[in-house]
Amino acid sequence: MYKRVLITGANGLLGQKLTTAFSADRSFDLLASARQPHAYNSDASFGYVSLDLANKGAVKELVWNFAPEIIINAAAYTDVDGCEREKELSWRANVTAVENLVAASRLVEAKLIHVSTDYVFDGKNGPYDETALPNPLSYYGREKLASENVLRNSGDNWAIVRTMVVYGIANNVKKNFAVWLAQELQKGNRVNIVSDQIGNTTLADDLARGIYELVKQNRRGLYHIAGADILSRYDFAVKLAHAFGSDASLINPIKTADLNQLAARPLQSGLITLKAQSELGMNFLSTDESLHIFKRQFLESAARPAT
Repeated sequence: MYKRVLITGANGLLGQKLTTAFSADRSFDLLASARQPHAYNSDASFGYVSLDLANKGAVKELVWNFAPEIIINAAAYTDVDGCEREKELSWRANVTAVENLVAASRLVEAKLIHVSTDYVFDGKNGPYDETALPNPLSYYGREKLASENVLRNSGDNWAIVRTMVVYGIANNVKKNFAVWLAQELQKGNRVNIVSDQIGNTTLADDLARGIYELVKQNRRGLYHIAGADILSRYDFAVKLAHAFGSDASLINPIKTADLNQLAARPLQSGLITLKAQSELGMNFLSTDESLHIFKRQFLESAARPAT
């Protein structure tokens, strides 16, 4: 018997990887949604509905009509500095939307799976496991912690997946750190990369694989799903340069404070993924393995004619 799955934020990087994973499995009946009027893939084998998650009535109507067993929320406002400037707007996207999904999921007794972040931690003594106490530094981190608490207070039919520094290739999405870096190095441009932010880097395909397994195995609760290695952004950049055959001397290490960013960043961060590895029975990709896949996707994307 197939299960109905609703994926929100389906046009984003993670959303596209999730729709690819679930649409390939005939045991799922997939409906994708995002704010845009059309799905990222006009040839998609799954249904698509335009949806504003901040519209409580629209969310309830869609969930009631489709009656999913599982809702995966991959939608978020992830501009960390933008959250400091646009607090009301970002709260609607990161918290109100989750409140609406929780209320709607109760109508049909659907399990809600929500994606969160290492920004719920202060980055003073990472890496962190699922038992570590959150202490967010930024408004974005506070929003994501608030959204986690919405699920925790809703009963027990939920799962939260924390991840960090997600990168990859997808259709018509904003540039992520790795895409920007690869493009700059290919052009021979010098880049400044922070050496004092430590944590996992996560290929979006690997994150989607973890969430897919979590759904298949009907898991509940809090899980950290991220790349296998914990390293500085600078060290990741050097590895990317080597993977692409680019000149690593173009990468200049700097401190986070040099950037004068609006929102504070957790520095000594990182997510311990042992619980997910043990309970889901899977190993997450190393940085080198992830970059090998990313390079192939990057080159294939660059060779594709523009649409």
